[in-house]
Amino acid sequence: MKRIALLCALMAAGWAAQAATVDEAMTKAGCVACHAKDKKVVGPAFKGVAAKYKGQGDAVAKLTDKVRKGGSGVWGPIPMPPHNAEKISDADLKAVIESILKS
Repeated sequence: MKRIALLCALMAAGWAAQAATVDEAMTKAGCVACHAKDKKVVGPAFKGVAAKYKGQGDAVAKLTDKVRKGGSGVWGPIPMPPHNAEKISDADLKAVIESILKS
């Protein structure tokens, strides 16, 4: 029983650490300057992005491409600048996108 409790505690700590890492990556890359979880700022709310791409098996790949290349017209006329690997690593970008799609 103690092993199960310990395992659960370790898993919860890992999830909390991952959430902090995702939030830190979003802040460092500048995502939160233009996006918020529940409301449109300059760009769409993360919940809106999640809703738009819900059920699309290639959503992570599509959104990775959009973030890397930038663009405009999908969510309005204001362009999103490209964000290269110097701004956010591939691993961090994948974690961020996966987190957004779960929101």
